[in-house]
Formats: sequence, structure tokens, C-alpha cells
Amino acid sequence: MASIKEIAEMSGVAKSTVSRYLNQGSVSEKTAERIEAVIKKTGYSPNQFAQSLKAKKTKIIGVIIPRLNSNAMSETLLGIDDVLQDNGFQIIISNTNQNNAREIESIYSLAKQKVSGIILAATVITDEHKRAFDEISIPIVVIGQQVPGVPSVIHDDYQAGYCLGNYIFQRGHRFVTYLGVPETDVSVGIKRKQGVIKASGEYENIVLKVEETSFSSQDAVIMAKKILTEKNQPTAIIAATDNIAVGVLKACCLLGKKVPEQLSIVGVGGDKITDLVYPGITTVKFFFREAGGTAAKGLLKLLEHEKTEEVIVSPYELIERFSVDKPQ
Repeated sequence: MASIKEIAEMSGVAKSTVSRYLNQGSVSEKTAERIEAVIKKTGYSPNQFAQSLKAKKTKIIGVIIPRLNSNAMSETLLGIDDVLQDNGFQIIISNTNQNNAREIESIYSLAKQKVSGIILAATVITDEHKRAFDEISIPIVVIGQQVPGVPSVIHDDYQAGYCLGNYIFQRGHRFVTYLGVPETDVSVGIKRKQGVIKASGEYENIVLKVEETSFSSQDAVIMAKKILTEKNQPTAIIAATDNIAVGVLKACCLLGKKVPEQLSIVGVGGDKITDLVYPGITTVKFFFREAGGTAAKGLLKLLEHEKTEEVIVSPYELIERFSVDKPQ
């Protein structure tokens, strides 16, 4: 592929003139026609990233995610990309590995790269986040957490937790463990747990024990083995995520505990793996891809100075499989 320097030589103009033309700057009609003819002849395609950095208005969106090894994030990114590609935008992905400092740094870094806007898949919103939102002065949409004054697309974590709690307690389980994650993640760590606790209060003689692990399936295996070898074992475990639910299922396999005959398991997310393992795990499905698309559409509205809803709640669906039975 020809370079800008070669395009300039073939067009008989300076390199700066070609750059100005590519960035929609002021170029005479005759010169523009000459450059365009050479571009068509050579099949030259400008580097949109480099071009956008020089332009006043870019066609690039920054997307900040907390982790790459997550089905939820993969699906969310696909939804974002579906919408942005259809509208001629490209994305820059910044992975923070659940490090808040890196998340704040990414917000400022992307703004310096003159992205048109930012979509932030957040696990927590601090005062530093809010300060960064105010200082960068470019459109931003948040996924996963609700931020006053900032367009947010959230999953109904509280109702998802309530739904699963109700589902388990209705089937007669009275000794139940909720295996959650740290409360630093407000949506997953607090709201889902609160939903389960709310449901437990609507039934009699419920003994609900709350335990904590990380988002890692392997850590969930370790914690589940501990829970399932203690006295007064639960008849059901409600997992905060599908990854945790899969970890619990593996722990049962390692301990020779039958699912669902000896332990019922439910999760949250709708990860495809819940249908691939045996027995299939009952889960609340979140529509991550659709939520990503909704966030992208909201950002495009902001770029066009159109109004968008401040909070959009993404729906969920209970998917019943074979990991739940009545307690023996």
C-alpha cells in the first residue's frame, strides 16, 4: 500500500497537502481531484486512528472494561461494536484488571487521545471518577453502575437476586448459602445480595448464610469446598455469578456430592457455560450484548447533542435447567 509521501509525489503536491485533504482541511478543488484520483488508483486507505488524532472530531470511541476474561464483558463489547461499526466508528479498548487507579488513568488517557466519547463498564464509582467525568468534558456513558447526572445502562441486579432467592425458597430450601463477591462492586457485591436477603424475609424459618469469594471460578471452588465440608451444610447455594456457580459445581464433583439431589445451585448472568456443564445450571440471564448496544446508541445521541435517558434498566430472564431440586 502506498504511503502518504508516495501519494504526495504522485499527485505533485506536498505531503502536508495530502494530510490536510485526508483530514478534511482546506484544499483547492483541482488539487483535491488530483489527490483523490491517485488514492483510487493506488487503493490507499488512511490509518483512521492516526488521522483521527489530528482531526478536530474523531470517529473513535474509548471503551473501558474491568477485565477481559469475562463472558459478560465479551458480550457487552460485541453489542457496543455492532452499533458503532454500523455508524462508522472504531473503538479503543482499555482493560484495567479491576484496578481503580488504572480506570481513572484510562479516562484521562482516552480523553487526551481525542476520542469522541467514552463508554465505561464500571465496577465502582468514586469521587475521583466523578471528578474525571467533569474534567474531560466529552460525552460518557456508564454500564453496570448508576451515576447521577451521567447516562447509565444498568442490569436489574437487585431484582435478579430477589428472583433467585424466591425461586430457591419456594422450592422448600431453608438452609441456604449466598456466595457473593466483595462489596466494592456495588451492583454485584451489594444489590444482588440485598435482593436475596429481601426474598429470605418473606419466608419462615430461613437460615441464610452469606459467604464471599472473588469473581474467579477457581477461588469459588476453594470456598465451596470449605462450605460443603462444614457442619450444618446448606441444601442450596445461590451464586452471585455464573462463574461462581460453575466453581461450586466443580467442588461438588470433587467431593462426590450429587447435584441437584444433595445440593441445588443457581447463578446469575446467563453464561453459555451454564448450559454446557452437567447438570445444566439454572441462572438469571442478563442481556449483555443488548445492553452494550443500548449504551452505544445512547453515546451516539449525546454526540449529536440529543437527549438520552439518564438510567436505562436492562431486562433479565430466569432460565431453568437441572441444578435445582427440592431438599431431601
